[in-house]
Amino acid sequence: MVELLLVVGLAVAVFVGFNIGGSSTGVAFGPAVGSGVVSKLAAAGLMTGFALLGGWTVGREVVETMGGRIVPRDEFTLAASVGVLFFVGVALLISNVFGVPASTSMTAVGAIAGLGVATGTLDEAVMLEIVSWWIVAPVLAFWLCAVIGRYVYPYLDARVSLDRSDGPLLELDRSGVPTPGLGPGTTVRELGTIALVAGIACYMAFSAGASNVANAVAPLVGSGALSMDAGILLAGGAIGLGAFTIARRTLDTVGNDLTELPLLAALVVETVSATLITFLSVIGIPASLAVSATMCIVGLGWGRATRTVTLGEAVRGESPELSVNALAADGSDDVTPIGEPEESLTAHELFNPGTTGRIIFFWLLTPTVSAVASYLLFSTVAI
Repeated sequence: MVELLLVVGLAVAVFVGFNIGGSSTGVAFGPAVGSGVVSKLAAAGLMTGFALLGGWTVGREVVETMGGRIVPRDEFTLAASVGVLFFVGVALLISNVFGVPASTSMTAVGAIAGLGVATGTLDEAVMLEIVSWWIVAPVLAFWLCAVIGRYVYPYLDARVSLDRSDGPLLELDRSGVPTPGLGPGTTVRELGTIALVAGIACYMAFSAGASNVANAVAPLVGSGALSMDAGILLAGGAIGLGAFTIARRTLDTVGNDLTELPLLAALVVETVSATLITFLSVIGIPASLAVSATMCIVGLGWGRATRTVTLGEAVRGESPELSVNALAADGSDDVTPIGEPEESLTAHELFNPGTTGRIIFFWLLTPTVSAVASYLLFSTVAI
């Protein structure tokens, strides 16, 4: 019976990691693949390596929090661990069925909290700290990107070239000693921009690994069924499997279909959200990369759109509609001063309020459902 439970637990852990790899690869490398900087195969390989690096280094703190600080390690029997991982799998199922990026981190913490309440072992101080950061991080993500969108983004857009020249990026000069050089039409500025795009994608992959390996294996590590190192390797391998298989579809979606978000805006969103999540992982707080990235997108668009009004008018609610073109205005050496109208900021809406509300609703619903279901399970069944 114990061996069967362990096999089930490992299978669910691999399933969770597999789905994390499928979704996170698109978020991290979609812009780089869509712009032709890296291939899908290279994206999968880089995602696997950097996600494992993030989990192996920073991710250990998150595993410790979810596997022994919210509730004591003694509560993670093998059966309880399988139950918690089951709720994470259900969250992924809900996410796929309704097309909403449910937070596996928040759902996993909800299931662990339900276990703690049912057994009377929940560390309320740790839980309060986690929930506090869940509130602070999205707000911080919004305002950081709002400031960037209002005061910095137009200057970046005017000075950073993200266009690819025709032909190879590099070529080998064989006139003497073979040495690599710039390809025909390639500029140093273009080469630096491409290195930046690839570097930010790898940073995002590192952040995803740091925050997400715990979702797949923390209960099993807490129960002692897996060692910390074995758990991280299992999660990293499962994430890599997802990156090389189902991630191809998400790479197409993020890299090619989501044309409303320009490459420069995507890089800003990735950098800010990855930095926030990496910081939270360092201090052992399980948090959602999807939530932070979404709030970065909204904040960047709001900040960009409100350049057409003064700060006082924006605070009073006199800002224009948020628009896709608020993020996609053509780069130019001339930046429109704040407070002056800009024609490109009045087109299509950046986000649909109804859709945004539905996403937020499911962000709140999935951890609540997992916590309640976990409490009902562990309070009625002794496992």
